[in-house]
Amino acid sequence: MTVKGKVAIQGIKASFHEEAAFKFFGNDIQTIECNSFKQTCEALKNKQADFVVMAIENSIAGSLLPNYTLLREYHFAIIGEVYLPIQLHLLALPGVKFEQIKYVQSHPIAIRQCVDFFDEFPHLQIIESNDTAACAKRIRDENLTDTVAIAGGLAASLYELNIMERRIESNKKNYTRFLILANKATEIFQNNKASLCFQVGNQAGSLAQVLNVFAEQDINLSKIQSMPVLGKRNEYNFYVDVEWNKQENYDIAIRKVLRYTRSFAIMGEYQKNDQV
Repeated sequence: MTVKGKVAIQGIKASFHEEAAFKFFGNDIQTIECNSFKQTCEALKNKQADFVVMAIENSIAGSLLPNYTLLREYHFAIIGEVYLPIQLHLLALPGVKFEQIKYVQSHPIAIRQCVDFFDEFPHLQIIESNDTAACAKRIRDENLTDTVAIAGGLAASLYELNIMERRIESNKKNYTRFLILANKATEIFQNNKASLCFQVGNQAGSLAQVLNVFAEQDINLSKIQSMPVLGKRNEYNFYVDVEWNKQENYDIAIRKVLRYTRSFAIMGEYQKNDQV
């Protein structure tokens, strides 16, 4: 998708969110740096940005559960998705040797993706931060010779750091799925994927009834995630991604599912884009 516009990202330039934005929109965009995912949503809500790129799950670290809450609170339309391979490197100032290193800084999710590497070096002190690229930038700006960052190759290039150790992630088949959010849905023909949210009754078979509807219409469930409804015991919001080959089957399934659900919402209908 090629578009000129402002795209809010969590983090700073050369972060994985910016990489994902470039992959989806192309390079002819302006990225709006935000300190948190909530701040990206506020930027879109206040029309300081045209789109948000938001990480929603990682193949190693799992789902980013707080972001599901943001999706429900802000009611933005999901208009697309992008999968980004995550290659994590150990970055340091030029000339710094490994024996000088005392501290490792990065985003907590990036740190979790590299636990096997750091198990070998228990003397290193891990410091969590809000953004991988920001850690790389801080090393350069403050001339830190005792600190390394876990970040991507784009950050190494932009902030002129050396890659001390390459590909330190525990699983080399590491990717993150990002959602593309807008204030309103766009007209896209040949949609074949949707993100839904709903609740079901707290009795035996409630969820199974919904899942059976999708199965009967040959609708594939590519993801299902549950989260407790705030302040309500034994009540859950279910977030489901579905894929289909025939639009008619999807339309029938949605009509039938409405009979068995509460608080049903279509958060977005878009084209499947799972190429890593």
